[in-house]
Amino acid sequence: MNAGQIDQVRRFNRTVTACVGVLQDRYLARDRPIGEARLLWETGEQGQDVRRLRERLGLDSGYISRLLRSLETDGLVTVEPHPEDRRVRQVRLTAAGRAERAVLDGRSDELAGSLLAPLNSAQRVRIVAAMAEVDRLLTAATVMLDAVDPDHPDARHCLRSYAGELAERFDTGFDPARSLLPDAGELRLPHGLFLVARLHGEPIGCAGLKLPPGAPAEIKRMWVAPRARGLGLGRRFLTELEARAREHGRDVLRLDTNRTLTAAISLYHSAGFEEVPAFNDELYADHWFEKRVAVPR
Repeated sequence: MNAGQIDQVRRFNRTVTACVGVLQDRYLARDRPIGEARLLWETGEQGQDVRRLRERLGLDSGYISRLLRSLETDGLVTVEPHPEDRRVRQVRLTAAGRAERAVLDGRSDELAGSLLAPLNSAQRVRIVAAMAEVDRLLTAATVMLDAVDPDHPDARHCLRSYAGELAERFDTGFDPARSLLPDAGELRLPHGLFLVARLHGEPIGCAGLKLPPGAPAEIKRMWVAPRARGLGLGRRFLTELEARAREHGRDVLRLDTNRTLTAAISLYHSAGFEEVPAFNDELYADHWFEKRVAVPR
């Protein structure tokens, strides 16, 4: 990034905050700031637990507690322990809270309409498309990659989802026990590592790296949740795993894949992987790829 890009982002932020009215204490002309209004919206009709709200909005515990106390004082929400796990606090809208949320929804629609109204039809199409693109890219920027133990609950969730999707897509089905990596426990140091991608605290993808002694590094179990596809996460996994392979002194990175996964095959080609003869006897593999990576000296 460069100074011009930073300046443009800051200019965009100033324009947006002014246009949507977040600089005022009374958001949408109601008796509450935007933080409280957003909490009402995120809580929704079904309620929400405090931890999930905190992760979704990126708020620290103290600040979200103050916002919730204010909403409780106004009779708009209740905050109580979850009936099945008293360590979890659950937020629910009261009848007054649902009514306030409906008013905020209506005024938000009016605000959106007021931003579009001065524009002609072509400009409206352009700005809505641009907003969709910005939304997608900002979402991609908030995804976090972390190395976790393969037995971590988020890792297990991703691995189950990975196996379930492949079982549906492969003509032969998919049984992890019959693959060359029956135990994801191999993907922990010093034998390997396992990455999980999270969006607002929720696991949305995974990728593993095998580091067998005296052999090339190998990418295994790479998966992105359907709802997170289009964010460039597959390429980001490849870039991160390549860097990790270099850190461990590997100059060759390998992977295998099934012919059904055409999008993944296109990604590997575009990321600089080249097809090579089979280097293993993986039951579910139809294509084998290899890439040379530069190791720092």
